[in-house]
Amino acid sequence: MHEVLVKKILVVQTAFIGDVILITPLLRAIRALYSQAIIDVMVVPGAARLLANNPHINDVMSYIKKGSNATSIFKQTKLLREKHYDLAISPHSSGRTHLILYLAGIPMRIGFDRGPAPFLLTDKIKHPQNMHKINKNLALLKLISNKSFPMQTELFPSTNEIDTANELLLGFDRKSLIAVAPGSIWATKCWPQQYYSDLIKALSQRGFTIVLIGGDSDKGKCDSIEQEVKQDYKQAQILNLAGKTDLLESASVIAMCRLMICNDSGALHIANAMKVKVFAFFGPTVTSIGYYPYRKGDRVFEVDLDCRPCGSHGGNKCPLKHHNCMQQISVESVLDAIVQDFTKVD
Repeated sequence: MHEVLVKKILVVQTAFIGDVILITPLLRAIRALYSQAIIDVMVVPGAARLLANNPHINDVMSYIKKGSNATSIFKQTKLLREKHYDLAISPHSSGRTHLILYLAGIPMRIGFDRGPAPFLLTDKIKHPQNMHKINKNLALLKLISNKSFPMQTELFPSTNEIDTANELLLGFDRKSLIAVAPGSIWATKCWPQQYYSDLIKALSQRGFTIVLIGGDSDKGKCDSIEQEVKQDYKQAQILNLAGKTDLLESASVIAMCRLMICNDSGALHIANAMKVKVFAFFGPTVTSIGYYPYRKGDRVFEVDLDCRPCGSHGGNKCPLKHHNCMQQISVESVLDAIVQDFTKVD
C-alpha cells in the first residue's frame, strides 16, 4: 500500500463501548501514518459520543441497524459508496460489516482472518492470541507499516464536560474519591451487589468518598446500594451519578478520582483511558482474552477455577448455577488491597 493512494480511510468497530475505546490507539496510529488523509469511524450510535473531540479523526458515523437486515445493509452500503473510501480497517470480525465494506466497493479492506466472512477482505492477518486487544488492533497495521505504536487509550472530554464534573464534585475531598461502577450488561460479570454494598460501607467508615458510576440500566442497582449503605452508615459520603451523566461527563468525573472499582466492563476502559488506577473483578472472563486493565498499578481480582472462562462475555446466569468465580472474591481481600494502595507513597 502506498500513502499517495490512500486519501480516505474508514475504521469500523460496531461492538461495545469498551471495544470502541480500545480502538483509540489504532486511530492515533493511523493518523500518524496518514497525516493528510480523511479518517472516519463507524460505530454503534451509543458509542459515538466516546469519539467526540478526538483530534485524530474527521467524522463519526452511526452504524445503521434499523429495519430488516437487507434494508439496513443496503442503506449502509449506499452511504459508504457515496463517500469513496480508499481503505477500510475492521478490528471487529463481523461478517455483516465485511459484507458492507465489500459491497461498498472499498478497494482495500483490512481485518482479521476469522469470523464468518474473512474472504471478503483484501488483506488479513491471523488473530493474535495472549495479547491485549489494543495490541491486536494495532497488529492490523503491520500490513501497512513496520512501525510500533503506544497502547495508551484516550478520550477527549470538552471544557463543558470537565466543568460539569467539577460542579458535581464541588465540596468533596478529591484525595479520598473512589469511583465505583457495579454494573455490566452481562449479569455474570458482576461482583455481587451485596459485596459492593459491604465494601462501600467499610470504605465510608474509613473516610473515603464514593462516586457511583453507571448508565440508565445501572441506576436501580446504584440506588439500592446507596440506600443500603446510608441506612447502616448515615455519615457515608456517596455521590450517585448513575443515569445522570453522559459518557464523557462520566469520564471527566472518573478522571478526578483516585481509583476505579468495577467489573470487566466499559467503566474499566474509560478509567484506563483517563489514566485512573483500576481495580477490576474478573469472573466468567479471564485476562488472557485480552480486555484487562493494562496500566501500572492496575489490579485484577479473580479466583482460579476449572470452569473459567465460561465465555468471552459471560452470560445472564452461571452455567453451573454457583457463580463461584465472583462469590469467592471476598470483600475483605478487596478492602485490604484498597487501604494498602492508598497508604502507599507514590
